[in-house]
Amino acid sequence: MTVLSFVSIGCSQDADKYFKSGINKLNYQDYNGAIADFTKAIELNPAYYEAYNDRGVAKTLLKDYSGAIADFTKAIELKPEFAEAYNNRGGAKIFLQDYGGAIADITKAIELKPEYAQAYFSKGMVKYLLKDYSGAIADYTKAIEFNPEYAEAYSYRGNAKFLLRDYNGVIEDYNKAIEINPELSEAYKIRGVAKGNLHNYSGAIADYTKAIEIDPKFSEAYYLRGIAKGNLQDFRGAIADLTKAIEINPELSGAYYCRGIAKITLGQKDSGCKDLSKAGELGYADAYISIKKHCQ
Repeated sequence: MTVLSFVSIGCSQDADKYFKSGINKLNYQDYNGAIADFTKAIELNPAYYEAYNDRGVAKTLLKDYSGAIADFTKAIELKPEFAEAYNNRGGAKIFLQDYGGAIADITKAIELKPEYAQAYFSKGMVKYLLKDYSGAIADYTKAIEFNPEYAEAYSYRGNAKFLLRDYNGVIEDYNKAIEINPELSEAYKIRGVAKGNLHNYSGAIADYTKAIEIDPKFSEAYYLRGIAKGNLQDFRGAIADLTKAIEINPELSGAYYCRGIAKITLGQKDSGCKDLSKAGELGYADAYISIKKHCQ
């Protein structure tokens, strides 16, 4: 989830040197180094509101949300019309589950900058977390209106549609997200689940396969592809995928369960019942129902 905005405007020459260095470190994910540089810039220029903002971004990425809020608040004190700082402070409040405070800050950011796509995205995130999925969709749609190439907004709008069981809408949104960024393995996975829910198992398998090509260690994609193959009566193919999922993530209880059912279907009762037992040990509640039905 991206809800942060950092800026790259300099002030005095010496402070600007540290600020630019901080930006570079932020871009290379050296968040502690970035904080040190932004702090030095602030020491040299205490009115450097951009440095406060970007130090807040670094603190947010290090999960120091209270520290981040303090920096964003200082940036706003120094520049009350600083829309990005309001949005960023709202984002930090989301992580602290202060949803009312987040909405207030993000709404202020939009008031200051009416075509601020990222702020609409942030507002959509709050509504999504509050399970107001229709409201979230409206905000993600607004973000897309102002930034038609906003892949993350398409993805999250698709997620909200998924929870409303609008699977065709999910596919449409993830088609667009994938068009913008073809390397999103998670996007292929979710589009595959939507296709599976529409009983398009072959289409789902194609999407899971693409997700695996992008991320060969994507255990959930193997697991879901195994389920889709099972739905097409390809139980041997299902077992192969579920075995790979378990190899990557030995705690994946559902994979043991589904592999057990596939094995039993193929007449491999002893091995299948062992898988069901393992699924039960890992917390898969339906495993014991199936054990009673198939293994006793």
